[in-house]
Amino acid sequence: MNWLLPEHFADALPAEAARIESLRRRLLDLFRVHGYELVMPPLLEYLESLLTGSGHDLRLRTFKLVDQVSGRTLGVRPDITPQVARIDAHLLNRQGVTRLCYSGSVLHTLPASLTASREPMQLGAELYGYAGVAADGEVIRLMAGALRAAGVPAARIDLGHVGVFRALAAAADLDAELEGALLLLLQGKDVPSLRELCARMDEPLRSALLSLPALYGGVETLAAATKALPAWPQVTAALETLRQLQASLPDLPLSFDLADLRGYHYHNGVVFAAYCTDFASAVARGGRYDGVGRAFGRDRPATGFSMDLRDLAGLAASDRAPGAILAPCSANSAPLADTIAVLRARGEVVVELLPSETHSEGPRCDRQLLERDGQWLIEAITGTDHRNG
Repeated sequence: MNWLLPEHFADALPAEAARIESLRRRLLDLFRVHGYELVMPPLLEYLESLLTGSGHDLRLRTFKLVDQVSGRTLGVRPDITPQVARIDAHLLNRQGVTRLCYSGSVLHTLPASLTASREPMQLGAELYGYAGVAADGEVIRLMAGALRAAGVPAARIDLGHVGVFRALAAAADLDAELEGALLLLLQGKDVPSLRELCARMDEPLRSALLSLPALYGGVETLAAATKALPAWPQVTAALETLRQLQASLPDLPLSFDLADLRGYHYHNGVVFAAYCTDFASAVARGGRYDGVGRAFGRDRPATGFSMDLRDLAGLAASDRAPGAILAPCSANSAPLADTIAVLRARGEVVVELLPSETHSEGPRCDRQLLERDGQWLIEAITGTDHRNG
């Protein structure tokens, strides 16, 4: 039984690993041409640094261990975003707008769902130093472009704003326990339980909180929210931000959900989630998280998104890549060795047989190198040719 892996962990075998790596390169190249610079934070950090600004949610999801060198508690990163915020605030220390991207594995103590991996392959992009709604629009558009590039275009992008609930919670002077209970009920759109919990609240708070689960749908949702919610400055500003995003992204399949408060303890502005057909969960998530760098010495505006490469690779249409070229052993043939070198320089995969090896068990070979009149030529492998395993 030594070969068994822990639950919710899995190896990536050659075909899946190739899809994931191809997708990783494609998306990082997309981020690069949009001005996002790649950073590579470490897998481990001191726990207090790793969880700075991330709230209680990540603390419960973080594997912890003791550093043999310092004796301090380390954490295995459950999310790369706080690490990138640390790099922006403490290491780069730039004054203007900074665009960063990243890709790497993270580790969770428990899976996010029954089918989720405890080792997601997180890829994302973050924009620091700009507080305006244009930055949110940029990262939402980049997220949509990344999904299209992956072959998994977004069928729906839900927008919300945690400022609405924050304003209501502050006016109601909720304690942490009641606030947490309300969050769970709103996310589950459990209206009967929500009505019971809000029964003793004064108006207009009671009606406003009860209206949130129904405030989802198209652009008409914003008009309905204006009527249903109190015209407090924080609420009005949040709805205006959503209207500006709707106006600036007319080509994207935007919808609205004012009860979607996942990441509430981390985000403090616009939040968004992208969904595709035939997949129940969001394929990408993001939002604004201003001030996360405060603990690192700089209070910077921030917004960004992330996605799980492994999930995305599994959803993407599987275009059958060209097969490899099978070649005989070139040990005694300089012309064959030169031909193989030229083909590999062009990006072709060439599998060279070892001495006495008769077929390949590795990459799928659909072509072969054969000598014809003193020249090495590429020919298709027919169904009767058994040299390709």
